[in-house]
Amino acid sequence: MAFVRNVDKGFFPLDEELELLPGVLSPHGHESLVRLACWMPFKKAAEIFEDLLGIQISKSLSERYTEGAGAAYVSLQTAEVERLEREMPPAPAGAEKLQVSADGAMVPLVHGQWVEVRTVVIGEVQPAVEERGEWVVHTRNLSYFSRRVTAEEFTRLALVEIQNRGIENAKEVGAVMDGADWLQGFVDYHCPQAVRILDFPHAGEHISPVGAFLLGEGTPEMQEWLAERLHQLKHAGPTGLLAELRNLQKEHPLEKSLVGNLAYLEKRENQMHYPQFQAAGWPIGSGIVESGNKVVVESRLKGAGMHWTDVHVNPMLALRNILCSDRWKADWPKIAAQLRLQNTLKQSQLHQAKLEAKAALAPSGLTQALPIVEHNSVQCGGEPKQLVTPQKLSENPWRKFKFGKALYQHPSLPKN
Repeated sequence: MAFVRNVDKGFFPLDEELELLPGVLSPHGHESLVRLACWMPFKKAAEIFEDLLGIQISKSLSERYTEGAGAAYVSLQTAEVERLEREMPPAPAGAEKLQVSADGAMVPLVHGQWVEVRTVVIGEVQPAVEERGEWVVHTRNLSYFSRRVTAEEFTRLALVEIQNRGIENAKEVGAVMDGADWLQGFVDYHCPQAVRILDFPHAGEHISPVGAFLLGEGTPEMQEWLAERLHQLKHAGPTGLLAELRNLQKEHPLEKSLVGNLAYLEKRENQMHYPQFQAAGWPIGSGIVESGNKVVVESRLKGAGMHWTDVHVNPMLALRNILCSDRWKADWPKIAAQLRLQNTLKQSQLHQAKLEAKAALAPSGLTQALPIVEHNSVQCGGEPKQLVTPQKLSENPWRKFKFGKALYQHPSLPKN
């Protein structure tokens, strides 16, 4: 008996019309699983998915689908950065007053390695409100961009979020950050017009060691001294404080805590005019990025027992960004379209590779033709074979299927 060859994989005509995604789940199931896995560990997401939709899946499937969706979004954003650099389109309209804050957080990789993830947070600065006797400035409508890359590459890739928020066209921009050099380079690249403000708690971290040297670490006298200097800095600016620290350095020229911290603060004196900043309605703390590190990065990538492979960090960060920026509904269709495109390209490449392999095996100058089927024979890579005769059909086991009655009976055979 002859056998026909296996057919190649193809495309069902309705796949595109139904917007099916690669894999075994429906588009809604695929999206729901990925969204759950952005909030919780992959195993727990698979369990909740089964409870909600009644579909049992494995932890590995949850992980694979989520990381695949994240990688698709990373590729989309990278391509968008390249387009922005190439075409330099005008930025959309920005808000009246925007705050930009960036910082880094550590996440664990496999084999006990820790790496830094950088995050920039952009938000709209609100009018000052009085809270507990003090005027406080809040920043709302926050959006996030995070990557595990070098400072130079992060500065470049963050263009996609900078453009999206219209930093270029905002009437006022305030860059509230700590004093790291890479952060100043970030501001130089994206918003050199920004008002630069040294994060107030960070400035306090460079005043505290001086008090510890003078009065002892953690003593009540040291705490009182520090509180007075911070109040002076916040309400009178850096001039008096820096003068006091310079005098102390003259008295103790070899004390490292004085020399290093004074140099740090002097270099950033223009970023510590806190009374003017507050009068202009600016926040003086970078709390939005501190909380961003916790909410966006650490709450999902720094859980108990979690250790990530380096290649999977950015995909999860990309998904966490749109989730915490409240842009899931707007950006998921883009991810789904990218997944379908990637699957189509993959299938096309596999099909082309098979054709090339067959062509390489064919004799030179000849092309393979489809087998010719005669009326009473079938070609199967060799000599023509005679078809099975009707008499032999009566012996085929399929005739005994389902209570001894065949679903189809050849008309030449006797009736049962």
